[in-house]
Amino acid sequence: MEMKEVKIFSGTSNVELAEKIARKLDLALGDVQIVRFKDGEVYVRVDETVRGRDVFVIQPTSGPVNENLMELLIFIDALKRASAKTINVLLPYYGYARQERKSSPREPITAKLVANLLTTAGANRVVTMDLHADQIQGFFDIPVDHLQALPLLAKYFINKGLTGDDVVVVSPDIGGVKRARKLAEWLDCKIAIIDKRRPKPNMSEVMNLIGDVEGKKAIFIDDMIDTAGTIVNGVEAIMKRGAQESYICCSHAILSGPAVGRLQDCSVKEVVITDSIKLADEKKIDKIKVLSVDGLFAEAIKRIVNHESVSELFESYENI
Repeated sequence: MEMKEVKIFSGTSNVELAEKIARKLDLALGDVQIVRFKDGEVYVRVDETVRGRDVFVIQPTSGPVNENLMELLIFIDALKRASAKTINVLLPYYGYARQERKSSPREPITAKLVANLLTTAGANRVVTMDLHADQIQGFFDIPVDHLQALPLLAKYFINKGLTGDDVVVVSPDIGGVKRARKLAEWLDCKIAIIDKRRPKPNMSEVMNLIGDVEGKKAIFIDDMIDTAGTIVNGVEAIMKRGAQESYICCSHAILSGPAVGRLQDCSVKEVVITDSIKLADEKKIDKIKVLSVDGLFAEAIKRIVNHESVSELFESYENI
């Protein structure tokens, strides 16, 4: 493995994850100064040579989204002007991914705008995980490696013995059926679907339940949990319909506003998330179990450097 020409840097949004990825690769994070001036301007200076090197920058664009995105763009510009050979952006969480289409007149497609910004700034490759919509990959004219946390989540539930006919995977909405079906294949069980309506953003109402949950252990899966209103409503709905117990899993735990309180107060037994977004200390509760994606991203970096297949990672959870 030709890792001697590789440099790994971290932005400020999730330094802990970046450190874990670097340790997996037996590398140290590169030296960089990131300063915010009194008026909010971001200043980035790379304090070691990157000339002719393959550089990986780890910076999920989670909240505060605009600050972390701007920091990443400035970081990319600094690396480009320092003559880095390639600039590979690792986005464990892709901010603005929910604005990927026009659902009503005069709306922006901000996920495409972010793709343009990253490309124009100088990124040569993007490595991300569990995009809100797969078609966002097509917004880029540079290579995009789309990783999946699904095998990691599946392995966790398999190790807990949650497989077979006693288990049902629940999609909290129609749009998540594909994701739920994939997890159900790993767990060898059936799926159920919640039909909901969304009167306005961050608000949903359960209308119908498709599938059988009575007497079963239900596992909800979603790509992200923001205010947790949708997922908590779904949990309470299936418990009223006779589910034995319920679990929640997701890739990106945004956990805005009342989310943690809602999860704490609802009847869910466990909430399984990844560390794609840094979990603040005040959001850590006993119900939340955090799985690290450090091994997933470290292996992806190795495969990119060695020109090997990244998609093979997801053929078996043993690869992660």
